[in-house]
Amino acid sequence: MAASTVLYHVSDLHFGYEDRDALAWFLAEVKRERPAAVICTGDLTMRGSAREFALAQEWLESVPVPVTLEPGNHDVPYYHHMVRRLTRPYERYRALEAAIEGELDLADVALVPLNTVARAQFRLNWSKGRIGAADLDAALHGLAVQADKPLRLVTAHHPLVEADTTATASTRGGKAALAALVRAGASAVLTGHVHDAFDLSLEVEGRPIRLIGAGTLSQRLRSTPPSYNRLEWNADTGLRVGRCQLG
Repeated sequence: MAASTVLYHVSDLHFGYEDRDALAWFLAEVKRERPAAVICTGDLTMRGSAREFALAQEWLESVPVPVTLEPGNHDVPYYHHMVRRLTRPYERYRALEAAIEGELDLADVALVPLNTVARAQFRLNWSKGRIGAADLDAALHGLAVQADKPLRLVTAHHPLVEADTTATASTRGGKAALAALVRAGASAVLTGHVHDAFDLSLEVEGRPIRLIGAGTLSQRLRSTPPSYNRLEWNADTGLRVGRCQLG
């Protein structure tokens, strides 16, 4: 039987309003199984402050396996720091990313980032998702470069289409982006934002795609307890996803 690759998918840590018990539980799970990597799909902080990013970095540095990060809408400066938000939205996030992320090359799995965060939008709620043309092009290029890998995972913060969760993503351009990703060979899209886990199998333009959402390890709970997703890829059995829940 082919060897398996195990990945942990977590989201919405929200340092500044984190759940320390949930974080300790997750860290113990990582230390016990030692997955190949931890994928975090955004909202590392609550308000994007320097203090919150420092807390996030301290905790992420304690994770004993490689970590890959995506930004969330809470990881850019809030509205009362409008100049920083408009001119340097990812400054603190990029510094954290540079400190945490290292080279990660999984033999059978491609991890392709897709930014869904907008510094500004033509609508009142800027926390919702938006797919920019340049960001989508970068993701499509990433899929093309790693076309030889049998499992190709796109990692983003906002769900590209709604997943019947309590909260919504309302991602502009999400449906068209999903179709483009499917055509480019994406196997699944991993997201967060809505704080409740989901796992949907869809058919888009005659091709299958999985939409996998992680819950939260913060105090900002919706309808489910703190949780993370355990992904296991095996060439013989395919992709298996399990939700691991605290309590």
